[in-house]
Amino acid sequence: MFRKLLLSALALSMTSTLAAQTPTNPSEAEERQPESGQETEKVLRTLLDRLRIIGSSEDARRLAGTSAVIDPEQMEVEARTDINQLLKTVPGVYIREEDGEGLRPNIGIRAAAGGRSSKVTLLEDGVLIAPAPYSNPAAYYFPQAFQMHAVEVLKGAPLLRYGPQTTGGVINLVTTPIPAGTSGRVLTMLGEDSRHNTHAWVGGREGGFGWLVDTVYRSSDGFKDIDRSNRDTGFDIQSYILKLGWAGDRQSLLAKAQYSEETSNETYAGLADVDFERDPNRRYGLSEIDQMTNDHQGFSLAWDFDLTDRIALSALAYHNEFARDWFKGSFGSLIDAANAGDAEALAVLRGELDRADLGYKHNNREYESYGLELALDASFGDHRMQLGVRDHSDRMDRFQPVEVYDQVDGSLVFRDVIAPTGSDNRLEGADALAFWAVDQWQITPDVKLGLALRYEDAETFRRQFSTPERTDDPSRRSSSASEWLPGASMTWDFADRFQLLAGVHRGFAPLGGGATEQDEPETSVNYELGLRHFNDELFVELVGFLSDFENQAEVCSNASPCSNGATSGTFVTGEAVVKGFEFQLGNEWRAGGLTIPLSLNYTYSDATISEDNPVTGVFDGDELADIPENIFSLRLGLEHASGWDNHFVAKYMDETCVQVGCNRVDDPFDRTESLFVVDWISRYAITDDVTAFVKVDNLLDEQVIISRLPDGARPNRPRTGMVGMDIRF
Repeated sequence: MFRKLLLSALALSMTSTLAAQTPTNPSEAEERQPESGQETEKVLRTLLDRLRIIGSSEDARRLAGTSAVIDPEQMEVEARTDINQLLKTVPGVYIREEDGEGLRPNIGIRAAAGGRSSKVTLLEDGVLIAPAPYSNPAAYYFPQAFQMHAVEVLKGAPLLRYGPQTTGGVINLVTTPIPAGTSGRVLTMLGEDSRHNTHAWVGGREGGFGWLVDTVYRSSDGFKDIDRSNRDTGFDIQSYILKLGWAGDRQSLLAKAQYSEETSNETYAGLADVDFERDPNRRYGLSEIDQMTNDHQGFSLAWDFDLTDRIALSALAYHNEFARDWFKGSFGSLIDAANAGDAEALAVLRGELDRADLGYKHNNREYESYGLELALDASFGDHRMQLGVRDHSDRMDRFQPVEVYDQVDGSLVFRDVIAPTGSDNRLEGADALAFWAVDQWQITPDVKLGLALRYEDAETFRRQFSTPERTDDPSRRSSSASEWLPGASMTWDFADRFQLLAGVHRGFAPLGGGATEQDEPETSVNYELGLRHFNDELFVELVGFLSDFENQAEVCSNASPCSNGATSGTFVTGEAVVKGFEFQLGNEWRAGGLTIPLSLNYTYSDATISEDNPVTGVFDGDELADIPENIFSLRLGLEHASGWDNHFVAKYMDETCVQVGCNRVDDPFDRTESLFVVDWISRYAITDDVTAFVKVDNLLDEQVIISRLPDGARPNRPRTGMVGMDIRF
């Protein structure tokens, strides 16, 4: 009831404010309004801009907070299907690969570690896209990077405009916009492992109406081989987007519908190190029947109303559903035993020794999230203010039967089914209210101050059943948390080509559906201080950052077990400090018919526990999990006036701890390995509208243990060649 009253009150106050600012003199209103056609075009541009949280790459370089935009040009040049590889070129972003294909990314930003991307706020066109952002934020669903027009990453105090996770950063995936005129594009790629990727869209406008149909189809046989099996390790993915837009003289509507489905023969089972060294692309026969199936559907409706030239009102309603069944075995204990020298465990993994009672769980879950946002954007003098409120709810239904098999002579023999009870049969959810107020104040022509205040109020619950029919009185958990999150940022332009930036804000991460009233949410204070230099095509930025956690916590799941071994709930480690710096340099040189663009990014991070916690067994100086010390990327282009362009993308990431405190013990199984990869893309423009290209990922064919989660050593993808065509019409 409180949420509904607050929403109504805010909407009423917005309307009252707008009404007070609306010109009452008709002639005054007419003087402010441009020609109808110009105004409609302006509103159409606003309709497209509202999908973004930053804007262009140039906007990112001027923001009072660190940010980056992977723009349409980079998306086009690299023809990237894997979001992991795209984000590796952004400073401050950590990637823990899992399947080598980027199907289920593990993305971290600064102090927010990367397990299932649960500590970063994920948006698509400005809409929360994680299956259950408050109660179950683990991103088992992720939109197709191949379908994106641009990718935005926002860090620092300005991210308080968004949420709920406000420690590390926000990622906004921008889908194909409605084009200005009737047009379309087909981008198709064929490659090794029967790889096929096609992205096609067509759209147009007629007067104030616009439309777009966008589709992606992807398939592959995978790059791994399963022992004693003809089954491939690949995937089939389809994704569809429909957009309908309308713009009048001062208002616009944008409706979007999305549907996708995936079948992937993916597993949790990695390899024992001794087998990884012989063949990193091997898969044990025990994992032959593992398979993920899922489907996602989402709907959103956005309304924008320019009441005056300085005041705009917007509303956004959204609804997402995601259903998945990851049928898989869990062999982490066998792999751990094999790594410890247990010959029998290794023989079972290799299919050389029979084993009874192997459980394969239908990790069946259904998610639902929905919400309503109201926002006011007003400019007064040197101030631009944004006020908004969001009412959000999400749910997760877990019903997970287990099939029991025996391994006999290297083959799996079905025995029976165990009906789900306890943790395999539960409901979780959250209801949350968020409020934000942001003021961008241009104090002088050279100094801009940003002030932000966010309020998060979240209540979570869990209902766990002891009978498959759910006829019993379930065990219950619940939690509530409310936090005020202030922040401030500033930029100062000086000496014509330099800019100083600084910011501080309070970070927050929700508790999740398994929390209790005694649990406290993760909170932190985050600082950044940096210097930028602009000189024509040259851009240099150096930013130091520090996150001081009062209550650092890990989100536990089967895919990313916490450092204490838990696979659900949270593991609170206590006080911690993550500090470091980010450096980026971009320039472009021209010589005759040759253009040479270059972009270099480097991030150094030091992430440790800052105070002993005898309750959880962590100590001052223990390294945090999933945060590498050094990451580096270099993008270099050789673009010729003849239309033949070559681009090289080099990426390096340090080894990381698998669990907190791996630096205290000399155990190779507690760490991943460092990785250096070079990708090459060669493009030739046959005509203005047709381009052919060759693409080779991992040109040096370097494979390492890029992850040990879940369940054993896992490789990155080997060298993979592809050819493609890009056709516009």
